[in-house]
Formats: sequence, C-alpha cells, structure tokens
Amino acid sequence: MLIFDSHLDLALNGVDWNRDLRLSVDEIRRQEIELQMTAPGRRHNTLSLPELRASEVAVCLTTLLARQEPRIDDSFGWTSPQTCYAMAHAHWAYYRALESSGHLKMLKTASELKQHWDAYRKSPNTEPLGFIMTMEGADPLLEPDTIYEFHAAGLRALGLTHYGVNRYGGGTSTDAPLAPAAFPLLKLCEELGMTIDVTHLSDTAFWQVIENFHGRIHASHQNARGICNWQRQFSDDQIRVVLERDGVLGVAFDVIMLQPGFVRGTSVPEVTLDRAIKQIEYVQTLAGGSLRNIGLGTDLDGAFGYEQTPLDLNRYRDLQSLVERLQARGFSLEEVQNLFHGNWLRFFSEALPA
Repeated sequence: MLIFDSHLDLALNGVDWNRDLRLSVDEIRRQEIELQMTAPGRRHNTLSLPELRASEVAVCLTTLLARQEPRIDDSFGWTSPQTCYAMAHAHWAYYRALESSGHLKMLKTASELKQHWDAYRKSPNTEPLGFIMTMEGADPLLEPDTIYEFHAAGLRALGLTHYGVNRYGGGTSTDAPLAPAAFPLLKLCEELGMTIDVTHLSDTAFWQVIENFHGRIHASHQNARGICNWQRQFSDDQIRVVLERDGVLGVAFDVIMLQPGFVRGTSVPEVTLDRAIKQIEYVQTLAGGSLRNIGLGTDLDGAFGYEQTPLDLNRYRDLQSLVERLQARGFSLEEVQNLFHGNWLRFFSEALPA
C-alpha cells in the first residue's frame, strides 16, 4: 500500500551521517559494521532510497535539521546560528543533488503533489520519491525574515523548536515559552501560507502557537501521553486542539514514544507494532471515532536505528505488515488507506498553494 510519511530526516542521514542513501539498507549496515561504528543508530539503519521504494513510499516530508548546541563537541548540533544556517543550506543542496540525479522530486504546490501522486501510482518502479521540504527547529533562521529565503527555496512547513530551548522558544523536555522572535516569525509564516508543525514544542510554547498562529497546523511525528507518558508526547487537550484545527497527527515509531520508561542507550525494545496501533486507536477515540486526522510520521532513522524501534520493525518495509494487522482489528481497507496516505494527501492538498 502506498505511503505518505510526514517525517523523515533524509539529509541528516546523507550529510551529517555521511550515508549513501542510494545503497541498500544491507549495504549501509555492512559498511558501518566493517568500520566498527558503534555510536547509537549506526549499523542498525532501517531505510535507504531503494528501501523506501520497496516499501511503497510515494511522498514524504523531509527535513532541514540543524540544531544549535553550546558544546563544540556535540555530536548532533552546531555552535552558532551561522553554522546552523549553513548546514540547512547543505541539507537543501543534498536534496537538489538527489533531485538532479532522478532520485527525488520536490513538491511545492498542490498541483505538483497531485501530479506526482498520480504518476507514482501508475509507475511506482520508475517515479522518484516526492518530497515536501520542512524545517525541524528554526535555528537556521538568522532572523524571522530569513524565512523568505527558505520559502523561495521550497520550504513549506516549519517546526519552531526541537529538543531544549532555542532562539525561538522552548522545545521538548522544557517548559520555556516562545521567545520574542517567534511571534513575527509566526506572522510571516501565516502570510506565506506555510503550515506550522507543532511537534517538539514545550507545553507553554504549544499553547502560545495555538493562540497566535491562525494558519494550518499539523503534528508530523507525534504520539500521545496516554500511550507513553512524558513531555515529548501530547496531552489529550493538545491532541484535541489539533483535531479541532483539522490538523493531522503522524504516528511515530521511535520506541521512546511508544514504550514507557525507555531510556536511549540503556533500555531494549519490548513493544511491537501493535503498540502503534494502540496509538492510532487512542487518537481515534479522542476524535469521536474518526480517523480523518491520523497518519504516519515514522521518524525512522531520525538519529536512531532498529535498536530503538518496535521489535518487529527491522527495516522500513516492515510497516506494510500494519495493513493486515489493522484490518484484523476491524479497520476497513478505506480506513487503512487513509491512515497510510489519504489523510496527509488531503491535508497538504489543502495546505499547499495551488
């Protein structure tokens, strides 16, 4: 079944982690094993471009992700806004390079999304992977009006924060509010018709975005505290307001968002993909039985590998087993199709410019 995935960090893998995503999953694993790479996520990747094609991924949101961190030896972040800006451009250049070689196709408008989706359905073995460009954490924006530059480059969605506090506000594991610079940035995004990804906001910052931004919102990779109770997940009230604004929430497959008490680097996965189905059913209940606002936002290979996924998810294609499992739980084929792609396809057909 065709998939629309609302959150992949392809450039993080290709640029920061120096993986050649044109290779198979097994070839990338073999390289990292031979080089005795033991950092979390290494040797355990779940995706590559051939794997995404084999998994029937037609469209995804893929990120510009360059988080500012104070430590010069941080393995994930960068020490200055200028470097974050430069790394976001490197990610954008990576996507342009893959597009020029026929592996990707940027989708900036609703008509481009429809044309690509129709073409991919007809020729899934030859059409490139379609992508909508998003920014995860606004650290690369030197000033709020830097958004104009990235929007002109094709950026269509923005998440203000990631982990910790940045120049635009509080993110995961904090309760900091929005910073002053966030308010003009939200206004510019609204004027540009961009959608705001409310994933990774602190609770305080989340409610400030809801109050001050009147455009479309979504939650690209976001589970519920009722499934896994810590701040990274949404409370029931937060989920309800996304539903009320007709946003879509993408089910994430990072075990830290599915298995209570999981500690990266210490714990081992104990849950299966059935736990993700419980996440779907949980949001469905809050939505009064509707599945209109639920999709897939896998976050796979988001700086982790299968050491941090459900036990029965070794590589991306394993997600296809959800089709049979969901139907066995009473979901109709049409409902499964909407979960796999239809809801995100509708949302971005409405949210993108014509």
